[in-house]
Amino acid sequence: MMRTALNRIGAHSETSIMIGDRMDTDVKSGLEAGMRSVLVLSGSTREEEIALYPYRPTVVLDGIADVVPLVGRLTPIESVELDED
Repeated sequence: MMRTALNRIGAHSETSIMIGDRMDTDVKSGLEAGMRSVLVLSGSTREEEIALYPYRPTVVLDGIADVVPLVGRLTPIESVELDED
């Protein structure tokens, strides 16, 4: 399913990140698709539960708002001219 979604939007697993709040679905499916993963602790999985799984997310953050600065650091800045229309 993840590979189909990536293909549909023209993305690649090497340059995509799965963000979710569940270790058993979100993080696992992202890793199985070859993506890096971000676990946000504002949902289902608590920090102490991470050790119960044989796999780990790439990054663990408190909430989705903490993803914004991470994206800014990982995304190359490109100069784009905007039309004044």
